[in-house]
Amino acid sequence: MNTPLYGRLLFLSVSEAGQIVSYATFPDSRLATEFRTVDVIQEGVFATFLLNNLDDRAILLHELARINQLDWITSKRLDRLGNPMPCDAPNCGGYTLEAELGITPNGYSEPDFLGWEVKQYGVDSFARVGGATITLMTPEPTAGLYVSAGVDYFIRTYGYPDQNGRPDRLNFGGIHKAGAKHDRTRLTLELIGFDGAAGKIRSTTGRIALVDEQGNEAAAWSFASMLTHWNRKHNQACYVPSLSVNQPVKQYRYGNLITLGVDTDFQLFLQQMYIGNIYYDPGIKMENVSSQPKVKRRSQFRMKSSFLGTLYRKNELVDVGLLPL
Repeated sequence: MNTPLYGRLLFLSVSEAGQIVSYATFPDSRLATEFRTVDVIQEGVFATFLLNNLDDRAILLHELARINQLDWITSKRLDRLGNPMPCDAPNCGGYTLEAELGITPNGYSEPDFLGWEVKQYGVDSFARVGGATITLMTPEPTAGLYVSAGVDYFIRTYGYPDQNGRPDRLNFGGIHKAGAKHDRTRLTLELIGFDGAAGKIRSTTGRIALVDEQGNEAAAWSFASMLTHWNRKHNQACYVPSLSVNQPVKQYRYGNLITLGVDTDFQLFLQQMYIGNIYYDPGIKMENVSSQPKVKRRSQFRMKSSFLGTLYRKNELVDVGLLPL
């Protein structure tokens, strides 16, 4: 019997052990028929198929509804074994939410919970969640003088004395937007190899770069490194507003209006950076400059929560306070 060649499907996957698994099937098979009913998210020449996506979404929203009903939660985080421990850092809002979801901190560029990236952001009121600032990514530069000459050289060259008068300290911070020179650092953020008018990457060596007045790239992030991280970790994302208090102890409360974003593309990220909605806002510093320098690295790409919908092809605002527990 002759079997058709046209329309056959080849499925490729990677197991948790790192093995590549493949399976070929004919266009009239049961698997091919089921495949045609699955939602597809295109990622360049590849596609992601979200199996049981509705169930995972329902589980996530049910958990967030439960957390919303808990009212105030004492600040905490999980250790690597999953045991709760106190948390007193500025970013404990994210850790506390992750602890409630059973997520242990890790350095992997993978989604947090059942294929969803879960991000918390602080607000002043649950009635006004659109004006908050959200940190989208914190990648270290991959090129430029920051890498070739070192972060010490970078801060001494482009940093400035602490604005609050703290002695023997240099800072490198402030909002850097595409095409604008920063008053203190004198660096301009450029999107090299990105066509802003078309919203397309035009160069395989494209990068986000901080360029000084002599044309030197002080720091740069390759599109390739950021694209991989963004598309993998943020293709399904959930954004949760929170309130915080510090007395009598640090506590967090998580809101009912949850933003869900599905099907992203790094070119959408770059387009929002091109028009100024996403910006570089680092918190880099060097203390004990004249004796034993101590450096803190913190590169941040941030945006206002009201622009989140521009990063995804499918957006949804869900009120988990209306969901049954």
